[in-house]
Amino acid sequence: MELQQQMRKGSTPVLILSLLAEGPMYGYQMARELERRSEGYFEMKEGLLYPALHQMERDGLLASEWRTVGAERRRKYYYITEQGHRLLADSVAEWQTFIEQLLRIVRGRQEPQPVSG
Repeated sequence: MELQQQMRKGSTPVLILSLLAEGPMYGYQMARELERRSEGYFEMKEGLLYPALHQMERDGLLASEWRTVGAERRRKYYYITEQGHRLLADSVAEWQTFIEQLLRIVRGRQEPQPVSG
């Protein structure tokens, strides 16, 4: 279980940036959307989501603004910056390469290799 948690934690920034590339969202909305799209695999708890959002905002990848919703309810909406878009593009390419190479190795171990002779 620890490995799965570490993998999810490592993918948090690219998941957040991917959502926000589609438009601004507030924290709870992001958590529910990640859970919905992944059919429950990515269950983003507040203890992981909000520290990640705050760090990404400090790093210049995100910006935020308070919006009034309804009569008096306020929500903090996050949106991706240009720097965030650049990191997202780089991250997607890097994740793609990582996954391809990982699967190449794992599948190579599972499939018998022909013996030359």
